[in-house]
Amino acid sequence: MVRVPRRLATLVVLLPLFASGATAAEELSNESCLACHAIEGFAGPSGRALVVEAEAFDASVHGALPCTSCHADVIAIPHEEKPKHVGPMACSACHGDVVATYLKSIHGQATATGTTDAATCTSCHGTAHAIKKATDPASPVYPLTLPRTCGVCHGDPELAMRHGIPVVNAYQLYMDSIHGRALTKSGLLVAANCSSCHGFHDVRRGSDPESRVHRANIPSTCGTCHAGVAGAYSEGVHGQAFTKGNRHAPICIDCHTTHQIARVDTDPWKLQIVSECGSCHRESLRTYRDTFHGQVTALGFTPVARCSDCHGSHRVFAASDSRSSVAPEHLIATCQKCHPRANENFVQFSPHADPENREKNPFLYFVTLSMNFLIVGVFVFFGLHTALWLARSLLERQSSAPKRDQG
Repeated sequence: MVRVPRRLATLVVLLPLFASGATAAEELSNESCLACHAIEGFAGPSGRALVVEAEAFDASVHGALPCTSCHADVIAIPHEEKPKHVGPMACSACHGDVVATYLKSIHGQATATGTTDAATCTSCHGTAHAIKKATDPASPVYPLTLPRTCGVCHGDPELAMRHGIPVVNAYQLYMDSIHGRALTKSGLLVAANCSSCHGFHDVRRGSDPESRVHRANIPSTCGTCHAGVAGAYSEGVHGQAFTKGNRHAPICIDCHTTHQIARVDTDPWKLQIVSECGSCHRESLRTYRDTFHGQVTALGFTPVARCSDCHGSHRVFAASDSRSSVAPEHLIATCQKCHPRANENFVQFSPHADPENREKNPFLYFVTLSMNFLIVGVFVFFGLHTALWLARSLLERQSSAPKRDQG
């Protein structure tokens, strides 16, 4: 059997097309295009691979469309190696609204400035000839696969530093988080992925007020999944302060972080959250550390009361508010969660007593002052006693030395 060279075979296939004068775009069928582009190893004059897998294209969302829908510049066979209109603008012919949204995003703006490694349509959805529906498990933007797709860029520290992206390795941090583990280990499609927080085509900088991850929008973004928590937060003092415009009031990411969100029932989380609360409530942290509870947590043990055990976590109220778990009428019930025998006398204990505050804690202030005087006095007394005893010992040694020499 005689093997025909690939280029010669291509020419043989195209001869009927040339003979019939197929020059108008509307006359070019997909079969005409695939006559060349489906040939294994087919490449242009520059050596650039131009193969289209016919089966993959037929199974894609574009399989029913003519090639010229995207490659509108192709009006005759043969044609130039690379048509002019490819990329997002070619997609806009059908997906105008989506492309308009994309162009306003951080990726679209970067592409418009000539950045060559910014994400485009095919970066996320795959090659134009094999794009699958987002609900297809084989699609790069299927929920279980999306983090890996985003991680191609956002798992590259060099790319992050080159473009000034704040989180250098967002992909790995996410994969180690409770969301990432729920998605990859448990296969939960409802677990938050990149698009749940950042959006799809309208990804914007965190500093952009329109961004879903702008500080002003984060509670509502997290609330799309954690509706119950968002409701409780909005009732508490933190949520109320934030709603009134105090952007320094704590929000979700201040306590839970952004990509590296951990389970709240782990020991590292329980120990870390005390310091996190203390980043705002410094005096409360200082006085808490002086108590038994605080000293035990400082040693790395967790089975003691921490901030949220007494004050609550998301639904936090001022102690003067009757809804607060540390309001006088609720103190016994709150303490009884750990101390079943707690009573009126038990709750007289102050978990934030300040021995340096004479006005609020006069008794503790004077007791502490007395103890400090006592400790100083003991050290002074015994220090002086030791010094005098040493001096006497040296004198006795000196006075007894001649007698031993005479003997």
